[in-house]
Amino acid sequence: MKNITKILLFSVVTLLIAACSCSNAERYEPRVERPEKPTRLNYVKYGRTFNDMNDTHLAAAQAIGIKPLACRADVENASRELVYIESCPAYDVEPLTHSSPLLVPEAAALLKEIGESFQDSLVRHHYSPYKIIVTSVLRTDEDVKGLSRRNINASKRSVHCYGTTVDVTYKRFQRLDDDADETSQAKLKAVLGEVLRDLKAQGRCYVKHEVKQACFHITARK
Repeated sequence: MKNITKILLFSVVTLLIAACSCSNAERYEPRVERPEKPTRLNYVKYGRTFNDMNDTHLAAAQAIGIKPLACRADVENASRELVYIESCPAYDVEPLTHSSPLLVPEAAALLKEIGESFQDSLVRHHYSPYKIIVTSVLRTDEDVKGLSRRNINASKRSVHCYGTTVDVTYKRFQRLDDDADETSQAKLKAVLGEVLRDLKAQGRCYVKHEVKQACFHITARK
């Protein structure tokens, strides 16, 4: 009973902290002005550009991440600080069934940067405003076991167990202005690809283009 009370208290506190720092009621204001002419869109060769394999992701995750947790009840005893993430002006977090919305600070900062840079790039390209959608975050050993029954990619060496890794879908984006012209999924994916390519080149992250899961598998490096 005491453990359950601690977990509930931890959840309430993290929710309050997240609400103060990243309110969904706010709207992200792009850091760039709309140029007179749209910036040319460069389509990244996804399979070639984002081909960092699991061992590469894993090494980075083990360097800065937490020690894997057996179950969600162990979150309060994590070996490193974890930041609660929720839908905010920079990104949306869809309902999670096999992971928890928790990241180490470096990964949380990277996710925010990805979301904001994506919206900045939309302005430069003269596209309507959208948000990226997060589909998977921190997994415990228990989560991995449950997911492995239906997802072959959920290996026992899941990088998601370290709180350093997120999956961002490239099939769906959250539209922010129903009155503005709709932008195609292919163009939105290309814009996100540009953002991830630049961050990867800066040494900020490793990225794998997942075809079956239709997502960018992103691990923070620092």
